[in-house]
Amino acid sequence: MLAAWHVQRTLSEVDLMALSRSDERGRIERRERVLRRHAVQRSGRPDGRTVVLVHGFGCDSAVWRFLLPQLEEHYDVITLDLVGAGRSDTSAYDPARYDSLGGYADDLVELCEVLDLSDAALVGHSVSAMTVVLAAPRLRDRITALALLAPSPRYLDDEETGYRGGFTRADVDQLLDALEANWLGWSEAMAPTIMGAQHPELGQELTSSFCRVDPGVAAQFAEVTFLSDNRADLGRVDVPTLVLQCSQDALAAAPVGEYVAEQLPHGSLQVLRATGHCPHMSAPDETAAALRDFLGG
Repeated sequence: MLAAWHVQRTLSEVDLMALSRSDERGRIERRERVLRRHAVQRSGRPDGRTVVLVHGFGCDSAVWRFLLPQLEEHYDVITLDLVGAGRSDTSAYDPARYDSLGGYADDLVELCEVLDLSDAALVGHSVSAMTVVLAAPRLRDRITALALLAPSPRYLDDEETGYRGGFTRADVDQLLDALEANWLGWSEAMAPTIMGAQHPELGQELTSSFCRVDPGVAAQFAEVTFLSDNRADLGRVDVPTLVLQCSQDALAAAPVGEYVAEQLPHGSLQVLRATGHCPHMSAPDETAAALRDFLGG
């Protein structure tokens, strides 16, 4: 009886092969689903270090077009659209999942896993700088560097600690009310401020990018962006991290960049000559040079 039970419980080689094929098929389907969900694009040098570019609020992967040619000479470059932006699968947008930056960090972790990345660097702009901060501790075997462009861990001032994020709660409430009431009008008014007065043509391009985002998605992402507090998460990042701070930035002033670099265990700060909140668009040469110096290759 014991021998018969053992035979019944033992998988044959045919069964094992079938399970193996099933597992492989599942991995392939998951990989394709994730890549399609984020409209992932890969370019540059296949033998180079992998660099993943994560865009910020109101944007999509198109904003990296000024920076891409210089990075592609040295690196294996991956761009993606956050769910709800650009050419992402908008049917995958779940308000409950994306009610915090944690949902976006989950997506980034899954993307790095299905691509089986190793010795990679994550580059996050604006609010997505905090998304990569949240993802990094969960990717210790895959990510070995972070670069944060114009980051802010908290936009609200904190009177109790003396932290200055640059905005009061009244400022943010007014901003969110205006955005919800008239997304297109808000975009036209805010984009030039975000980009910087020195770059009117880029301000128009940013406006167009904003206008491609669904207003409902934009309203929720804006609330998540301006009301999040990720200061405590900075200390959990255990890889070398470059903070790129613009010399003038209406959204993330110099003290914010200094604070981020100080709180990171392995952080370094570089202040760019660039102005505005989008140095990868307004000063791609300077931004690319800083990234190359930091990432090597």
